[in-house]
Amino acid sequence: MHTQPPRISLFTATRTALECASLIVVIAPRPYKKKARAQSQQRTRDALLDVANEEFYEGRWEKTSLEKLANKAGVTKQTLLRHFNSKEGLLMHTLMRTYFEVNEQRSSVPTGDIEGAVENLLDHYEAWGKRSLRIGAWLEGGNPLLAKISKGAREYHYNWVEHAFARWLSQLDDHTRRHRRDALITLCDVHAWWLLSHDLGLDRAAICATLTEAIEGVLGVRN
Repeated sequence: MHTQPPRISLFTATRTALECASLIVVIAPRPYKKKARAQSQQRTRDALLDVANEEFYEGRWEKTSLEKLANKAGVTKQTLLRHFNSKEGLLMHTLMRTYFEVNEQRSSVPTGDIEGAVENLLDHYEAWGKRSLRIGAWLEGGNPLLAKISKGAREYHYNWVEHAFARWLSQLDDHTRRHRRDALITLCDVHAWWLLSHDLGLDRAAICATLTEAIEGVLGVRN
């Protein structure tokens, strides 16, 4: 005997569809809620990284507790540990973020443009000058980790000089190239910027003009 399928009224079908839709909404969070939660978590991470960055480069890291770091960031110790697992994990992420930020800015230096290279350098020192001085002092501070960071920062700076002025250095013989490279490293060092900006009180335009002229002299560039 052939059985007809049960009939479902329009009302029943509509009600069932609405119930299923409600269930889906409950099971799958709305996209904007997920986005808002992700943004909130990122703000928390950024706040913790900012605090860690300040404590580390101000020389207070070893004496700073997890509780203090969390309190300064406006979160709990448990939240800090949930994001970074440990104090060492927080420091590692802080150093990684610092490297990527600095590298993005400094690697944008225009090659073949002496004044443009100096402007790039001044952008870096105006943001990082004081911390760069502290990092340089770490080489002789006795802490192996800090000494390693300091050495890496110096090597990065040397490579930056070679990259920024490769157009002129690459044309020289080895002896002359090394001599002029050393002079450029000295002129572009953070101590030169500090002397010009703080000891002599020059403004940015004057510093840029002074360094550009000195670098042109080293490279034998004539206007």
